[in-house]
Amino acid sequence: MGFKFEKLDVWRRTIEFADALFQIADALPQKYQFSLGEQLRRAALSIPTNIAEGSGRDSSKSRAYFYRIAKGSVYETVSLLVMLGKRDLLSREAYRTHYNEANEIAAILTKLANSEHPT
Repeated sequence: MGFKFEKLDVWRRTIEFADALFQIADALPQKYQFSLGEQLRRAALSIPTNIAEGSGRDSSKSRAYFYRIAKGSVYETVSLLVMLGKRDLLSREAYRTHYNEANEIAAILTKLANSEHPT
């Protein structure tokens, strides 16, 4: 592995998280593909891509900024998962699984950002 982000466990974990969310989005009925589906894909993809971008920055302040952006995208996915649940497009079990993963990822990103640039 040649890139810094490839060495980060959280990056690998968010790739898997994003993949799972893409599967949910891809399975949505057609009428939700553009609205909820596309928004979920974009938010999910934003998480590992911001981690990758942040890891390539030269200053710790800049790295922390991108890790916090990634955390915001995690929060966005949770909000979308809630909406999918309200529309009966996601089971409670699936919601809990993804919610717990999002919560753990957000905590890791908080620690990572704070280690780069303490608030």
